[in-house]
Amino acid sequence: MKVAVLGGGINGVMIAWELCKANHDVTLFEKNTVMKETSSSSTKLLHGGLRYLENYEFGLVREALKDRAWWIKRAPHLAKPIKIFIPIYKKSRRPAWLYELGLYFYDFFAGKNCLGKYQKYMQSEMKNQCTDLKVEGLLKGFSFFDGQMDDYKLGLWAIEKVRQYRNFILNENTSVYKVTEEGKVFFNNRQKKFDKVINTTGPWAGQLLKENNIDLGYELDLIRGSHIVIDKKIDNGYFLEVPNERRVFFALPYNGFTLIGTTEVQQTIFDEIKPSKEEVKYLINAFNYYFIDEINDKNIVNTFAGVRLMVKNSNNPNKIKREHAFQYNQNLISVFGGKWTTARQLAKKLLKTID
Repeated sequence: MKVAVLGGGINGVMIAWELCKANHDVTLFEKNTVMKETSSSSTKLLHGGLRYLENYEFGLVREALKDRAWWIKRAPHLAKPIKIFIPIYKKSRRPAWLYELGLYFYDFFAGKNCLGKYQKYMQSEMKNQCTDLKVEGLLKGFSFFDGQMDDYKLGLWAIEKVRQYRNFILNENTSVYKVTEEGKVFFNNRQKKFDKVINTTGPWAGQLLKENNIDLGYELDLIRGSHIVIDKKIDNGYFLEVPNERRVFFALPYNGFTLIGTTEVQQTIFDEIKPSKEEVKYLINAFNYYFIDEINDKNIVNTFAGVRLMVKNSNNPNKIKREHAFQYNQNLISVFGGKWTTARQLAKKLLKTID
């Protein structure tokens, strides 16, 4: 079967990999270069999604923990375990028992793929372990393990694996301006007919259907996640509640700096994809709430943002579930949502529906 995959983000790359393994002839179209858009603007974590347990997304967490181990095992030069601490303060929105319950199930769902058991610490132990945290109101804490990666380089590693297949063609810097439900792809003043066309263009997936007068079967949301990188080093990785909110954010050691993120802001496909001044201030204030060595704009060495396409199931961006969805229009299949970590599982599920 001849298949066109539209979009060179991590979902497109992994779908192409699974299709090539199944002996289909695959052509991947990317308007820029592979992994240069949203898939290289993540929080740099391979994770099951500890906070997704609150939304009862148990299946997604289980899949993600399985794939977390897969990535780390196969590309240890680009992905490795990281220990992350969760401090509990008097003003924390969630009680310690709820975190402990979540961490127990997190390790349980990981099973043989567990990277290390969670631990709990009394106040004095947390002060010794996390010397960069403010101690006023600190009660106790926990630690657990997840995976940390270089998302861009890991995606390039994956596409190199795909390029080894003789039944694979990569067309970078190729803009697809029209598709049809019958499987025609229009690009560079050319057109080609495929048995299947897979629309995995991430934030642009819904817009591509609209531009080609194809009904959209789902209500979609575009959520911008912004990050800042600062010139400070912290002792550990941290999973923290945003002050006075139930949202969480990460502060992580990364390449000799500290990565702080992310935000969740709704936007349109026509908005510029970059952190706003308000988001930068939001992340600085959240960091300064917890850390002794406070920061300001002058400490920022880099900022970046990515836009995630989500199937809307809540008006609160923090409560939108991360499950993906497929839409079938004859020979055109559109992929909405998904997580970086679970791109391989998404690809396997999609393959089962077209074989």
